[in-house]
Amino acid sequence: MLRILHTADWHLGQSFHGFDRDLEHGIFLDWLVGIIKERHTDALIIAGDIFDSVNPPAAAQRRFFDFLARAHAAAPALQVIVIAGNHDAGARLEAPSGLFESMNIKAVGTIARGAAGEVKYENILVPLKDADGSVKAIVLAVPFLRPADVPVVPESSDRYLAGIREFYRQATEAAVSLRDRQYAGVILVALGHCHLADAMESRESERRIVVGGEESLRADTFPANLAYVALGHLHRPQEIEEGRICYSGSPIPLSFSEKDYEHRVVETIFDESGRSSFEALPVPKNAMLLRIPADAAAPLAEILQLISETAFDAGVPRGVHPFLEIRVLDDGPDPARRRTIERALEGKPVRLASIRLESPQRMADASCVDEEFESTLADLASLDPEEIMRSAYVERYRCEPDPSLLSALREILSEAVNAK
Repeated sequence: MLRILHTADWHLGQSFHGFDRDLEHGIFLDWLVGIIKERHTDALIIAGDIFDSVNPPAAAQRRFFDFLARAHAAAPALQVIVIAGNHDAGARLEAPSGLFESMNIKAVGTIARGAAGEVKYENILVPLKDADGSVKAIVLAVPFLRPADVPVVPESSDRYLAGIREFYRQATEAAVSLRDRQYAGVILVALGHCHLADAMESRESERRIVVGGEESLRADTFPANLAYVALGHLHRPQEIEEGRICYSGSPIPLSFSEKDYEHRVVETIFDESGRSSFEALPVPKNAMLLRIPADAAAPLAEILQLISETAFDAGVPRGVHPFLEIRVLDDGPDPARRRTIERALEGKPVRLASIRLESPQRMADASCVDEEFESTLADLASLDPEEIMRSAYVERYRCEPDPSLLSALREILSEAVNAK
């Protein structure tokens, strides 16, 4: 029997509207160490975006290394496989490889090549052992693939996507060859950090890999002889092909669009015959994300009334006070709006993260915002910046902009042209 825990998209070091998330991440990682010990986990898979940026703060790096040390102490036989996501610096992730090796940790952040430029697939193949020390699986630890990482597929309509598909095909062939030579009958497991077509995304917090969504892969990118495909990048937890392909999702909400997600890690158990069972382990919630109003924007006076009527939990520790997004119906410029809201919240156990302005027209047209935005991008080069500014102002405030604003815009545009 082989027990694998799959998680991804931690985004250690994230600044959430100016607030640090370190305490929340610490609570999650404490829980994860306990789960590893309690469930007698054989292998932990982290499918990318360990950090929120390629240059994470020192506290985030300490948090990561401290977790690895504590997990190893709690379960000395635990194997950990970490791949780089598009937010991570692959070379930095691999840097402590000598130390990692002594702790049964394999980090893959870059694609190694031989003297002739061929991909060294053997570098990303990791045998996984069960509690008795027998190899039960071979993992294809594939990090986030950039265009330079993938093979060239001649005459393909999209060389990047075709290259990713070919990479997984060749990596799977290498894994099958290794299995046939050394580990007869073991299962094959793949990792990846990518965006599958038809999977649901969270646009507020997931960085598009390629503008326009052309990075979307089809599920058949992953050969059928892969028993489990553990993915990262999309923060919404979801399964494809009846759970053979799985996004674990983010362990904490990373934007207000994720406030109602079921944050989890995924446990997959393979029995002696290679059959798998799947269980989602919910991550205990710590800092809540709240919206006022809960459903749609409202005038400021109504919001102030709602704030006065809302009973916030005074027993919540300060470091995990709820994050609050205020959704205001925008009826015109109001320089005192933020201060008015801040005064209404003074002394309440809550953190004001965002004041979101929504115009009546924008709310009515919400269902077609994405389509309009994509259309606007296509023709952006042909538009007059002054007209864009005027149209946006009229849409939001229902009046023409003050001439002084237009004059300031012309001055900025002139300086930009002269600077070229």
